[in-house]
Amino acid sequence: MAKETAKSRDTASDLQSDLQGQKVAVFGALRGIGRAIAEAFCAAGSKVIGFDLESPNDPAPVFAHFVRGDITQFDQVLEFARLTGHVDHVVYSVGIGSGKVGFPFWRLEPGDWHRVVEVNLMGAVNVAHAFAPAMAEQKRGTFLFLVSVAGQIGSQTDPPYSAAKAALINFVQCAAKDLATFGVRVNAMAPGMVQTELNRSVWEASQNALPSSQRVSYDVWANEKLSRVSPLARWQMPSEFGAMAVFLASDHARSITGQTINIDGGQVMHS
Repeated sequence: MAKETAKSRDTASDLQSDLQGQKVAVFGALRGIGRAIAEAFCAAGSKVIGFDLESPNDPAPVFAHFVRGDITQFDQVLEFARLTGHVDHVVYSVGIGSGKVGFPFWRLEPGDWHRVVEVNLMGAVNVAHAFAPAMAEQKRGTFLFLVSVAGQIGSQTDPPYSAAKAALINFVQCAAKDLATFGVRVNAMAPGMVQTELNRSVWEASQNALPSSQRVSYDVWANEKLSRVSPLARWQMPSEFGAMAVFLASDHARSITGQTINIDGGQVMHS
């Protein structure tokens, strides 16, 4: 056991050494998983540049710099890339749902799809287009995109969200192939059940679709869903994604690209 502990310390030290002083652009950096990822890179000694729709109340010490902007506006993303200059790692931790429930999909209207696809897919495409050319030129670096288990199992809960995340998983594979020859790696992380604003919005939408007599609290809904879809039957924590993001950006993961890493309590396996 003592030997394993020492090895763990060496690995943690190596990760910090790998990322010390490197510049990381984090999109969706203010809350939830994005915030946890920003904090993890900051703890590893990286210089974190944040981007989100709102401005932070506490810009220090997590963010070396922060820009308020809209990822669906390519000109704003390009300007952010210009301002940040050389970047070693780019993280896209952005996602929204439709605010409605499928079962079946035609309970939604085609118009419910546009904003969901624009944010979950096209925002990621904007970021990739803005940063990939410079990364290819410097012949190093990583991209990391937050996707979802919903994009792997054809989740009926929110069809626009599920389809957009599935498309993003495919784009990650395309980008990984394109950038591999330049030494740039591209991966994705897929959350299962995490207590975020997005997860709570799924609960709200599900309850709005029910008669008032059948509605339940968030805790009751979440515990029932966890026991039903997750073999481990427990929440995934934002800090787990921060730790994995740091690992994937490090030299320890130098042979990992084009992959979707599920941090989901076994949900996709279970499905």
